[in-house]
Amino acid sequence: MSVVIINTGCSNLSSIKYAICRLGYNPKISTSVRDILSANKILLPGVGSAYSAIRVLSESNLLNIIKKCQQPFLGICLGMQLLSAFSSEAQGLDLLSIINSPVYRLNSGSLPLPHNGWNNVEICRNNVLFEDIENHSKFYFLHSYSVDITKYTIAKTLYNTYFSAAIQKNNFFGVQFHPEKSGKVGLKLLKNFLEI
Repeated sequence: MSVVIINTGCSNLSSIKYAICRLGYNPKISTSVRDILSANKILLPGVGSAYSAIRVLSESNLLNIIKKCQQPFLGICLGMQLLSAFSSEAQGLDLLSIINSPVYRLNSGSLPLPHNGWNNVEICRNNVLFEDIENHSKFYFLHSYSVDITKYTIAKTLYNTYFSAAIQKNNFFGVQFHPEKSGKVGLKLLKNFLEI
């Protein structure tokens, strides 16, 4: 099976690739349109700013390609946020608009930003991503921006206020946490995605 990790130039590419390799797959890190269109599964990771990631995708002529993908597609952390319509992190910056929801600075109240470390994930409805994963399992987070709860939310997390920990619209999935850094439960989620 062909698995492609879209190269957004972020720092967690190698850890995601290693995690997928541990599951018995041989993923390719690429910005090639041909690789992406022919892939069976696609992952879009991201760490850092939305502006930088969108610029990389734009320079690689991938924005419209991603929107047209029919394969199972998983956005991770910033990669999930990029599926939204726009981000308050970069005013005026249009994102992929696959999910019509904004990305806002996380309302952490008196809690520190970024939201960094392990936190419980509450599954909102049955979904293939969380098959055989216990509700309220802990996943690893590192972010300052988040997607509010919407009709596409399949799991949520509380950090002063609830935000979307995972979303799905059709073949597009997103997780705000880092499954590649979340131990066995993270590997199980990646396995569930790869076996869709």
